[in-house]
Amino acid sequence: MKKITQQLHRISLALLFGGTLLASSCSRDFLNPDPLSFYEPNTTFNTRSGLESALAICDRHLKLYWMTDHNEMLALGTEYIFSELMVAAATDKRNMLADIANMLTPTSDDGSTQHNLDRTNSLWYFWDETYKGIMYANTIIHYVDDVEELDEATKNMFKGRAYFHRAFRYMALVFQYGDVPLVTKLLEVPKQNYRSTEREAILQMITRDMELAVEWVPDQSEIGIVGMVNKGACRMLLAKCYLAIGEYAKAKAQTDILIDQSGYALIQGDEFGTFNDGGEPRTWTITRNVIWDMHRAENKLRSDNRELIMGMPNRGAEAESFVKMLTMRILYPFVFDNRLQAKDGRQALLNIRRNTADYDPEYDYMRAFGRGIATFRPTRFQMTGLWRVNGVMDETDLRHSSEAGNWIRMEDYRVNNKASTEFGNPLTLFNPDNGVLLCSDTIRRWFDVPHYKFYLDDPVAEANIIGSDGHRGATNGGNADWYLYRLAEAYLLRAEAKYYMDPNDGTIKDDLNAVRQRAKCTQLYTGPVTIGDIMNERARELYWEEWRNVELKRVSLCLARSGKPDEWGNTYSLDNYDKQSGTDPVGGSYWYQRIVHYSMYNKGPIEINAPGNSSPNYTMDKKNMHWPIPNSAITANIKGQLSQNYGYDGYNPATPKWSNWEDAVADEERTED
Repeated sequence: MKKITQQLHRISLALLFGGTLLASSCSRDFLNPDPLSFYEPNTTFNTRSGLESALAICDRHLKLYWMTDHNEMLALGTEYIFSELMVAAATDKRNMLADIANMLTPTSDDGSTQHNLDRTNSLWYFWDETYKGIMYANTIIHYVDDVEELDEATKNMFKGRAYFHRAFRYMALVFQYGDVPLVTKLLEVPKQNYRSTEREAILQMITRDMELAVEWVPDQSEIGIVGMVNKGACRMLLAKCYLAIGEYAKAKAQTDILIDQSGYALIQGDEFGTFNDGGEPRTWTITRNVIWDMHRAENKLRSDNRELIMGMPNRGAEAESFVKMLTMRILYPFVFDNRLQAKDGRQALLNIRRNTADYDPEYDYMRAFGRGIATFRPTRFQMTGLWRVNGVMDETDLRHSSEAGNWIRMEDYRVNNKASTEFGNPLTLFNPDNGVLLCSDTIRRWFDVPHYKFYLDDPVAEANIIGSDGHRGATNGGNADWYLYRLAEAYLLRAEAKYYMDPNDGTIKDDLNAVRQRAKCTQLYTGPVTIGDIMNERARELYWEEWRNVELKRVSLCLARSGKPDEWGNTYSLDNYDKQSGTDPVGGSYWYQRIVHYSMYNKGPIEINAPGNSSPNYTMDKKNMHWPIPNSAITANIKGQLSQNYGYDGYNPATPKWSNWEDAVADEERTED
């Protein structure tokens, strides 16, 4: 396995388009084309075991989007700060990516120490890592037909799984970046004369690929090993492809099969699997419930989890194979300093430790809630307005319930500084006696947390009471299995497909209510459902699971293509929905309208007392519908011209592009003009 990893790593250095060095986050140099001197691919990939190792690399790199990038989970965090649900919150960093409209350029972030926007985003990682994943998938497709020990069905199975990995990456690229280079082959010399291929052409190609994958890849019941690409996962991705190209009835048909004919079922009842008490129940009590249980790492990949379509294994005995998910460090508020005070002026919360004489387990918030630094924080909409249905705050929704222990509000903390006269009293944002603000940095230090999603234990750290850091317990997070796809999303995709076909379809509400009823909601949809209702339910159910930015932009395309209105009655045109600029509230795409209606962007500077950025100004431009094509990729393509996106330096609408994927593929082996 190690040998295969090294050889794939070398392939990534030598074969990715433009000769760009993508395997290292520290260098963006260009390579001399001599790939065959580094490895013997015809030996490595001429056996089933070699192909299986290559697929394992694909699987591993898929989960890294959720779990890594400088150990700060910057990749998925980037997806969320380009949505209505989150913003960057590391206010000690002067170049925190908040003023996106002005800060984001083709050269603003290349992963180096000189251009990193203070590591509060990961745009460069998406470009590099995604093309690396495409290269891994192309490696399998390139060699599989020459493996003599495989029959035709097995070869097709390998191809189908590789198609899934490639299509998953391209689905992300075309909605993050728009028109991008299409790379489907392995080349013996670097190609430096690429053209961009239009998004529509790439969507058509990956739809065709996923149709084949659904035909060729077996069901999970035939595989045995959890975490490998299966037929259900291929159906989910195919449904999204069909939505993106406007084949709404076909998308619905795929979700119908997932929901009614594939053996999957929503987890129901009051509990599921084994119970995790949440680290320190004397500080924070979890009343056992199905939402808490189904999101525990130890329960996600259980064989009796019939809601699981595809998961990402990331826990077990082989610790070196897994990546820590630092959710409790990155996504919880930064509460353990004097910027958060009790009303007597003393520091409200201390990070008390188990190996001290005055340790009190009723106030061990560090072990119960983590030692947060709030690299990212939720918007007010994500914390409050999102949870209103039928104009009413749904008090019984388990996904938003402090009473059950699933959701943490700042008022749930109690002052644990025994030197304070407020010891044992709940935190308050303002002093009730004089109205003085008691939290000087409300961006980083005062927000709610979906505890049921983010709490991850670390048994090793928990057992180490006397170590230099372990005495704090599981304060950062830990190794954890994660969901890639589960059946709840199929219900929400089906509702979306129905909406584009007929917004008055009375069964749309039933798909949303199926998800809401499992969460014990009181407020159910009764009348016509809007696309906003569907996207709100996605936000409630799939927070930190879906790629929120990609999904919003996919839906933006669907609305423009279908002509159906959004929740405010706006309609969009394919001609210009993604080619507008400005930060005013009118126009743009559905993605932009969600952001200006619901987020902190374009509301003006926020005054706080922080050591780095004391008045962050959160802005988003309509042009940020697509991220800029990295300048490093454009300059590496020295014999051709890649198309820069609208609104960014270098944009030229006359730049030639491939309008169908067949022509782009035919051109791949042409390395000279």
